[in-house]
Amino acid sequence: MSFSYSVKKELCSVITDKDRKYCCLYGMLLFCKSFTPDSIIFQTENDLVCRLFLSLADDVIGGTEIADVNVTEKKNGVSLYSLSIPSEHYREEIIYRYRISSRTLIHRIQTDIIDNNSVFAFIAGAFLSCGSITEPIKEYHLEFAVPYYDLTQDLLILLTSVGINAKYTERKNAYVIYLKDSESIEDLLTLMGATMSSIDLMNVKIYKDVRNKANRIANCDSANIERTLKASERQITDIEYIMATEGLDSLSPELRNAAEIRLENPDVSLKELGEMLDKPVGRSGANHRLKKLSEIAERIRAERN
Repeated sequence: MSFSYSVKKELCSVITDKDRKYCCLYGMLLFCKSFTPDSIIFQTENDLVCRLFLSLADDVIGGTEIADVNVTEKKNGVSLYSLSIPSEHYREEIIYRYRISSRTLIHRIQTDIIDNNSVFAFIAGAFLSCGSITEPIKEYHLEFAVPYYDLTQDLLILLTSVGINAKYTERKNAYVIYLKDSESIEDLLTLMGATMSSIDLMNVKIYKDVRNKANRIANCDSANIERTLKASERQITDIEYIMATEGLDSLSPELRNAAEIRLENPDVSLKELGEMLDKPVGRSGANHRLKKLSEIAERIRAERN
């Protein structure tokens, strides 16, 4: 089950009382494929949203089996549900119930008929009609793809009025309102009624943060190990050069001890190497002795060259 499907499933379950049903159906109608006095066509790929539209149409209009359903299978195997209201009488009744007095209002949001307590049911209806949300494990992206410019601007104003920071763009034949900030998406899901989906998104965000932190630590550890090995290779090269030229007996007891420990333990860190010495020293002490060995090797090279 996709995240978008589960969000819409949860939204369908919270549209219960009369006012929410009225406002949710209004949102679904305004943002559907075709909403005119001559044609009402609602399309969805979600079977639960299809059932909700049928139920809301019957409950709000006061009829039975108001909408016809046609199911077609798309190339990707997904079912597309097309719901139409063929009866002119029922279409007129819907126009009347939503107090749409002229064609100029049919694709505009009339906020005065949306109950204050049900404004989020209206937004949920719009999302069920033309909204989608990306899998949060991939990216944070929620959008409304709206067919009409003025309707897009009305929805943008409405979202802003309830504290949602949304952005606008145009894409092919649609006007798109989108959210990319995870906190804004969480807030919108909660306001619409998809509380559990909002929590799921938060959990995904926590998981991604923990995973990214673990990756950063692993990368840092890997880089540190690589630096340690490269430094050890240089140190061993210098020590072997001293052995081949003047010999380790030419070194002071402390430097000879450090050289022998490094040759025997090429992978250990400076801290570990310092603890292995006959007279243990700290990291800086071990580093100082190895630097002295490198300086001696460089001196011998310079003299021999």
